[in-house]
Amino acid sequence: MMRRWGQAATGNAGDAEAGGARAGAGAGIGAGGRVAARRTQAEQRESRVAAGLSELERWLADQIGQGIAQARQSAPAEWDDLARRLVDAQAPGVAGTVTRLTRVLGAEDWPGLLLGEYALLRLLAVAHRRAAALPEPLRQTVRARVGYPVTRESVLATPAVRDHWDVVGCRDEEQDRLVARRVWLAGRTTGRLAMVLSFSPVGQPLESFPPPGATIDADLAFYPGASPLRALLAERRGLVDAGPPPGTKVSQVPALLAEVLAADPWSDSWPLVLDGAVPCLDGLADDEGNALPLHPSAGVPWRLLAVSGGRPVTVAAEWTPRGLLPLTVWNEDGGAVRL
Repeated sequence: MMRRWGQAATGNAGDAEAGGARAGAGAGIGAGGRVAARRTQAEQRESRVAAGLSELERWLADQIGQGIAQARQSAPAEWDDLARRLVDAQAPGVAGTVTRLTRVLGAEDWPGLLLGEYALLRLLAVAHRRAAALPEPLRQTVRARVGYPVTRESVLATPAVRDHWDVVGCRDEEQDRLVARRVWLAGRTTGRLAMVLSFSPVGQPLESFPPPGATIDADLAFYPGASPLRALLAERRGLVDAGPPPGTKVSQVPALLAEVLAADPWSDSWPLVLDGAVPCLDGLADDEGNALPLHPSAGVPWRLLAVSGGRPVTVAAEWTPRGLLPLTVWNEDGGAVRL
């Protein structure tokens, strides 16, 4: 089984009309000029992105035509060159996806994984080309995946969702001399899931956030998309004493993920809170024999096994196409243990 985003000034025509002053009229003309310049800039970017993704489609067709048997030897250098051209075409989201293709080459089943990644890249390029025919939420998802920016101000201007949000997990990852922190949240009343993303240069402190196991009364503003997950903390009121979060049964996860991927086929990460999950050496199971595999990099989850003692527990995990990455487990006393 595999994630992104203005607001033009209207000018000072009202001031000019009210005052009739030449300075006010000049300000209105200046604002109109800035609006026109921004529109031209946006159109130029659209054109460059379209050209870059058209080149990507041709490149992918060539790769399939010539086969991928030698990809381990020749592909990394080609991917680096392709990623640079996509950055020049102002499609940084796609460029980042291409750069990360090297991760699949170390897997035993790398040919199938690589073909899947190529298929998703082509799907994104085609979706961008046909964006005018897509529903607006999906069109926003496609633009986000391509790498069009969404300003923080525009996100915070949307209606916020207030809830008691359980902090169910946190993961730090180093990317290009930056540390990216993902904080996963689950709403008690709405049932919504969210991810708050922050960045900091390596060695510098990241934005502070309550630890896993905490519950906060807060408003979240979500980035646009067909399956919105990334959010900004619009307002935080304080901590709430709530105990372990409610969870989903293991048997319900396939249907849940099918909905997520139907809305956003490029999703490669999604938070899960599992209720009544029994940890085993290579996955999480329930008492009916349903099981979800762990990601190969997770190894044997000794800490998780020790906390559970073979009993059903509440576990938060990050779903990825290759399996689950455990984040947090709640022990029999209701205390959260970060994994």
